Amino acid sequence: MPRYWLMKSEPTEYSIDDLAREGAVPWFGVRNYQARNFMRDQMKVGDGVLFYHSSCAEPGIAGIAEVSAPAYPDATQFDPKSRYFDPKATPERPRWFNVEVRFVRKTRLLSLAELRSYPALARMRVLQKGNRLSITPVDPAEWDFIMRLLS
Repeated sequence: MPRYWLMKSEPTEYSIDDLAREGAVPWFGVRNYQARNFMRDQMKVGDGVLFYHSSCAEPGIAGIAEVSAPAYPDATQFDPKSRYFDPKATPERPRWFNVEVRFVRKTRLLSLAELRSYPALARMRVLQKGNRLSITPVDPAEWDFIMRLLS
C-alpha cells in the first residue's frame, strides 16, 4: 500500500515548474535527521507526494509528484563545493540520503490558509504549530480529501 508525503521546497530554489520541466529530481540537501529517516526508511517507489511551495508570498500545495527511485546516498554531502557538504560523511558511511521524485501534475495553488480552513485537515502535520520539517507524512484520509479538492 502506498504512503503519502508532503515535501516542501522554496520556489526560488526549486519549484513545481522546475519539476515539470525536468520530469524528475533527486530530493537532495535534506539535513534534518527525521526528514532523512522518512526518505531512507519509509519512502517507497510509487508513494504519493504533495509538492509544497514554502517560504514564499503564498505558501501551499502547488502540485502532485511521486517517489520514483528509492533512497540512496545524497551526493552533495561528499562535495566540498556544495552548500550541503558534510565533512563527517564518507562514501563508506554516508549520513544523508535522498529519494527521487517524479512530476505527476501541477495543480491550482492550495494555499496554507485554505488548508487551515478545512476541519478534515486540522491534524495535518504541516498545519501544526512549530512544525518546520521539510518532509512530513500525510494520512491517507488527508490525501484523499486533498485529491478531491484538487480534482
